[in-house]
Amino acid sequence: MPVAEAKARRKAPLATPTDLGADATRDLSGALTTLLADMFALYLKTKNFHWHVSGPHFRDYHLLLDEQAAQVYATTDAIAERVRKIGGTTLRSIGHIARLQRVQDNDADYVDPLDMLAELREDNIELAKRLRETHDLCDEHNDVATASLLENWIDEAERRTWFLFETSRPVK
Repeated sequence: MPVAEAKARRKAPLATPTDLGADATRDLSGALTTLLADMFALYLKTKNFHWHVSGPHFRDYHLLLDEQAAQVYATTDAIAERVRKIGGTTLRSIGHIARLQRVQDNDADYVDPLDMLAELREDNIELAKRLRETHDLCDEHNDVATASLLENWIDEAERRTWFLFETSRPVK
């Protein structure tokens, strides 16, 4: 391969070949990248609460939040790689995440442990809703591979919601 051709290829746009149309690539890449920003925001918020939880149930809450944060973080690479597989580009910086995230940060010096659980529960409910909306978009564009991944992530968000709900129920 001539040097000039090799240089041109290195500078070519990142457009992975796909049988999905340009509209599908644009729509799905945008939706997935926004979900990715939400996942990073939820991961950091969950770790924040994991690091700062206190009180009589410290150990249980600390371990629960660590487990949930790890599960959320595990989705990030799969989401970003899916965007690339369908021909799109995705997040490039913390600033990019901040511009797209819909999960609200919590920078308070102190948050009551039950308020932490309630806030994360609501965040996971909203996340499941957004995952379903993206699944609907996959159906519109016949992207069964992304839809399949989303189904697992919906189940994980629902499980986190369930655990957060049951953990914070009052004892009678």
